[in-house]
Amino acid sequence: MFDTDVLIVGAGPVGSAAAVEVARRGVRCRIIEARSDPPQYAKAVGIQPRTLELFEAMGILREVLDAGILLHGQIVYINGAEVDRMHLTLPPEVPFGFLGLPQYETERILRRHMESLGTRVERGVRLAGFTQDADGVDAVLAGPEGEHTVRARYLVGCDGAHSTVRKTLGLTFEGAAFAEQYMLGDVELDWSQPHGYTVRSMHQTNGVTDDGLVCVPLPGHHRYRVSMQVPPELETDASVGGDKVEHGLGTGPEPALADIQAVLDRLAPEPTTASHMRWSSVFRISHRIVDSYSRGRVFVAGDAAHIHPPTGAQGMNTGIQDAHNLAWKLALAVAEVAAPSLLASYDAERRPIGEEVVGRTVRNAREGIGAGESDPERVVLREAQLLIDYHDSPIVTESPTGAPSPRAGSRAPDAIGLTRDGVTSPFRLFSLLAGPDHTLLWYVDNTCDTTALADIERHTGLLRRLTDDHLDAYLLVGQGATVDPTILPVVRDSDGDFARRYQCVAGAAYIVRPDGYLGCAASPATADDLIRHFESTFAPAPESVLGTA
Repeated sequence: MFDTDVLIVGAGPVGSAAAVEVARRGVRCRIIEARSDPPQYAKAVGIQPRTLELFEAMGILREVLDAGILLHGQIVYINGAEVDRMHLTLPPEVPFGFLGLPQYETERILRRHMESLGTRVERGVRLAGFTQDADGVDAVLAGPEGEHTVRARYLVGCDGAHSTVRKTLGLTFEGAAFAEQYMLGDVELDWSQPHGYTVRSMHQTNGVTDDGLVCVPLPGHHRYRVSMQVPPELETDASVGGDKVEHGLGTGPEPALADIQAVLDRLAPEPTTASHMRWSSVFRISHRIVDSYSRGRVFVAGDAAHIHPPTGAQGMNTGIQDAHNLAWKLALAVAEVAAPSLLASYDAERRPIGEEVVGRTVRNAREGIGAGESDPERVVLREAQLLIDYHDSPIVTESPTGAPSPRAGSRAPDAIGLTRDGVTSPFRLFSLLAGPDHTLLWYVDNTCDTTALADIERHTGLLRRLTDDHLDAYLLVGQGATVDPTILPVVRDSDGDFARRYQCVAGAAYIVRPDGYLGCAASPATADDLIRHFESTFAPAPESVLGTA
């Protein structure tokens, strides 16, 4: 009946991440891309700490770190004088920092990993249209050999700001465009600015900014992605990409090195010469968001769903989180073990995030990141995308016995100093959470007697049946505690870091979703708490299974 389970339209970083995430769960996937060759421009250049956590779970962290450059912070100049120096300092429990990496490198790494999982990008193939029914989607694909129809269970539109998928669905894309146009360039600068710092230099008249320059460091010797307002002679038509969405790279003349040098001569905080330009373009900015992230069996993600100023490198990272959120839900739906409402939670969870990002980046573009805020640590954590919370999601449940910290819906914190038999050195909690399924963490101490341990083993067996075995489970044993032999994998909280990070008591249980967020937090937990949570995610279980509780 179906040519593929999931058809992904668009092979940029968002589409590629979606393909990796469904393919590593055994889902048949096809991914098409209208462009014949991979792009070689550095449109998105920042990788957030949260995205690095996702890349670790995907299995591409080493390649990303090898190719990137650590971003230390931002230096702000006004009228040639330094007025602020922000350091991107994160709490010690956050495992990764901020990374600078050109978008084409991110795509290359994702593409190679996708190919290792058996999925290749079909280039020069565009989506001509589609229809859907209750069981699947019929997509008309146009390529070098003409048109043909593919039937898929689900279709995911990762086809950018000018998305064919979004338009065909009839979704609204409300917002507005910035009047200003900008030019981007990938160049080398021979100045003495500190390594790894973004440089933001502005000219102000009577306190009002009337000219600006932003230079983001890239891997290489003195290499930067620079952005600035374009001179009038390089301005392009308002429409970009053949429609009314005024967002993206222009199709007019590319800025020359002399155009970039002229702005550097005006605004650079010290004399500098630009050289070795690898790429340049004019860029327009809009801020828009769809009225829904899905309709039926068709979904949109990334720029197809939300566009906004590039301030704080939020766009690509938000899109990758869209893909990560959607992929595990699609995999359960394809396996026919998902609750009927599971896929609807994609819009319920991700659209509020998109709305917040659009509003915040517009404010930041006009006022600066963190302007008017009194808590710089929270600003950095938010920009790192570590404060995303799905507490109001229909598939997040919290124990009625109390709301522990961290609460259900928040990112599951990492913990260090864990030990287990067969491993000769301490390891991090995140290494247990890299699998494609849900993870159940039971926390016990010396009060866990033989009866309590038998109950935990029995409840774990029940939950594995409820989830059709899409569940990894661990017994987290408190610092200094001992427990009787058990059939469950035992991990020891040897440094007490897990107990500190999770503020848990004996008998606490945490369900970590495949995307690294807490689906359920109960301290202490009951079997009913955990069953109730999984009933919101997985298809109803037979009475024979529930009867064994």
